[in-house]
Amino acid sequence: MIIFEFDITETLQRKIVIMAEDESEAYTKIRHMYKLGEIVLDADDFIYSEINLLK
Repeated sequence: MIIFEFDITETLQRKIVIMAEDESEAYTKIRHMYKLGEIVLDADDFIYSEINLLK
């Protein structure tokens, strides 16, 4: 038998709309929300998967 090793990558994506005074504040707000777990991506946000043979 031969051993094969694979790498599986899944991509999740969700559009979030927020209000802010400028781009910097928007990034700060969205990062804070994500870090606090207010934004949690799940299977409904799945957009792509890739499977690659490593060796």
